[in-house]
Amino acid sequence: MSATFTRRLGRSGIQVSAMGLGCWAIGGPFWAGDDAAGWGEVDDNESIRAIHRALHLGVNFFDTADVYGTGHSERVLGRALTDHRDRVVIATKFGNTFEETTRQITGSDASPEYIRQACEASLQRLNTDYIDLYQFHLNDYDPNQAGAVRDVLEELVAEGKIRQYGWSTDFPERARVFAEGPNCTVVQHQMNVLDDAGPMIALCEQVDLASINRGPLAMGLLTGKYRADSKLTSDDVRGDKSPAWMKYFKDGRPNPEWLKKLDEIREILTSGGRTLAQGALAWIWARSERTIPIPGFRTVAQVEENTAAMQFGPLGAEQMREIDTLLGR
Repeated sequence: MSATFTRRLGRSGIQVSAMGLGCWAIGGPFWAGDDAAGWGEVDDNESIRAIHRALHLGVNFFDTADVYGTGHSERVLGRALTDHRDRVVIATKFGNTFEETTRQITGSDASPEYIRQACEASLQRLNTDYIDLYQFHLNDYDPNQAGAVRDVLEELVAEGKIRQYGWSTDFPERARVFAEGPNCTVVQHQMNVLDDAGPMIALCEQVDLASINRGPLAMGLLTGKYRADSKLTSDDVRGDKSPAWMKYFKDGRPNPEWLKKLDEIREILTSGGRTLAQGALAWIWARSERTIPIPGFRTVAQVEENTAAMQFGPLGAEQMREIDTLLGR
């Protein structure tokens, strides 16, 4: 296996690196009221160096959202990729409303008018005239109304503004609504070795979608950097005001329940010379040929470690069975 390890982006036939970069963290701090929605302070120059290092190491898939840093992540990614646009596949998301000057999330909007407005704004921030993959960001949006959102996205494809689209949702029945559109090519959803997503993988295989995996390192828990006594800062989404869905961290510390699960499989994940994070990515690749993990990053070192996982490739079938046995599934 090498750094040219690639996967197909669903029905589109577009080939992307088997690992992408998730660009949430490089947006820097932003807020939902008094609650942190970002990952703390960030160095934009280091972010750009990390993106360039990823390109050099074979990564060509970059996933962001307009709301990350209330526009800042898109702006940084656009700066980094200015001279590399023809080499990369850029994914972004829409659906959350925000105020850039105050760095506040203000609500959500899925109206046709807003989708078009959001698309134009993302094109400007990303410094590009098309978006490769445009994803609906409202996880639990009413599936009975989602057909109208899908129809607008089909129009944007026809107009050349976007190439493909998908839904960032953890609900297979929602993803299935979008899959009825001919240019829907992915579903982005939560999945990692501790937190499998069997029904969503089954749907992807049934209707020919790529499975873009957010949280592949369980928000950092699977890097091995955090112990039971680790404490996250208040401007970090994993900190003491973390949202209810942040199950891997609780009250600003790693959740003991998930740390225990990790300890049970640590030896398998680190076998063969892999780091813990590399083993976690290897599990995702072995789970299905449709999976494309998008671990986050803030430094060149993180990109180098995660990208090196592509040289090892997927875990073996016996290792996968052992993990399922140890985790009781």
